[in-house]
Amino acid sequence: MDHRALLPAPAVATGLALLLVLLTGCTGGPVQGKPGASGLRDPLFPKAGNGGYDVQHYALRIGYEPRQRHLTGTAVITARATQGLSSFNLDLAGLDVKGVTVEGAGARFNRTGNELTVRPAEELVKGEVFRTQVSYSGTPKVIRDVDDSKEGWIPTDDGAVGVGEPVGSMAWFPGNHHPSDKATYDITLTVPQGYEAVSNGELRSRTDDGAGRTVFAWHGAEPMASYLAVAAIGKYRITTGKTPSGIPVYDAVAPEEEAASAGPLGRLPEMVEWGSGRFGPYPFGTTGAIVERRGTLGYALETQTRPVFSGAPSELLVLHELAHQWFGNSVSPKAWKDMWLNEGFATYAEWLWSEDHGGASAQDRFTAFLEGDTRVDPDADRPWGEFPPAEPPGPEHISDDPVYYRGAMVLHRIRQEVGDPAFFALVRGWAAEHRHGNAGTRDFTAYAEKSTGHDLGEVWDVWLYGKDKPKVSDGR
Repeated sequence: MDHRALLPAPAVATGLALLLVLLTGCTGGPVQGKPGASGLRDPLFPKAGNGGYDVQHYALRIGYEPRQRHLTGTAVITARATQGLSSFNLDLAGLDVKGVTVEGAGARFNRTGNELTVRPAEELVKGEVFRTQVSYSGTPKVIRDVDDSKEGWIPTDDGAVGVGEPVGSMAWFPGNHHPSDKATYDITLTVPQGYEAVSNGELRSRTDDGAGRTVFAWHGAEPMASYLAVAAIGKYRITTGKTPSGIPVYDAVAPEEEAASAGPLGRLPEMVEWGSGRFGPYPFGTTGAIVERRGTLGYALETQTRPVFSGAPSELLVLHELAHQWFGNSVSPKAWKDMWLNEGFATYAEWLWSEDHGGASAQDRFTAFLEGDTRVDPDADRPWGEFPPAEPPGPEHISDDPVYYRGAMVLHRIRQEVGDPAFFALVRGWAAEHRHGNAGTRDFTAYAEKSTGHDLGEVWDVWLYGKDKPKVSDGR
């Protein structure tokens, strides 16, 4: 029986209005969701990342068959809605999406370029924590950057390596691929027996699945920007150990590079202790390295807790990538134009290591760059002054010399202005203040002046933002 027929028309209307009030009262009001933005309007990479949510955790299960170069993946992404959402986007390049669920319910989805748009069965309320599961497979892509370097998923002679700076991680898992959205990670890699599979953080388990494959479960307890995620599969030689203070070390080295890598990697535990003294406590629970065959990437990358090297690294290169664990990984940039805060600090760490271990002092190197003296530093004649490090002229320039060397010179000018006690207090304080967070150039300049009590306007005007290459007369 339709009970509404028992009520006169005005009563029906009143009853429906009352029901609507009761329903909206139970849910806290209508959601009124809208689509999340497809891109965060980063000044250099405007399409990177997505709006409307904040990822808290990635649980990635990835199987890879090196001979067929075929990847099968399941990503469970736990996020908090920062607005009411009728739909949201994930960044994913290539690969075939098999299905998507949100909170266990099937969700509609479509693909446009590198955007995977998800429409949940029910709109998401601002502040709601929700889980999205994406099942996908295919042959992952090698992505060419605007500077023509390669990233993404790179096949090797005996496996593959997945790396992501600046946006290559979208080639092997869906996500919010911008450094401003950091999350914790569990990365489980399943590979044929005889292969090693290495990722970030702690190796929780290594098991045989009973079907001729080995399952490696890696856990990253500290927040990480997605460009710092790594998945390396190959027939590596594995060595483990601990630093003097007890931090576990896990190194994976291509057999051909083992002999040449032994010396530099052997100093890694010492470097961790040295960095803890200079920059404050090491920010992660593990450390180590991955050494690929020479020519695999053409660059080294500071992937979190376990940097990747393309061939046996030098001692200073190991030190550089280790320094990034404080500057770039723990304290991550808010936007890609802030890269000098990563590379300037890591380059200056090289100068400090040299200074503390019987080599040229930081002052010697600073002067050498001003004068182009390659006897002190072989890189001193490089084009370090072509643009201000805080304002790269385009995305293809975020890894150019001014970001590294002039960035380091900015730091040395601060040291000259404020003296060693205040400078090293600033460095340690900066790493502590933004530990496991994000910070930009304006944050740093404000913090530096507050921390030291000095007006550093000349340093910012000439060295950090100045359009002209600083001259010898600009040095102190």
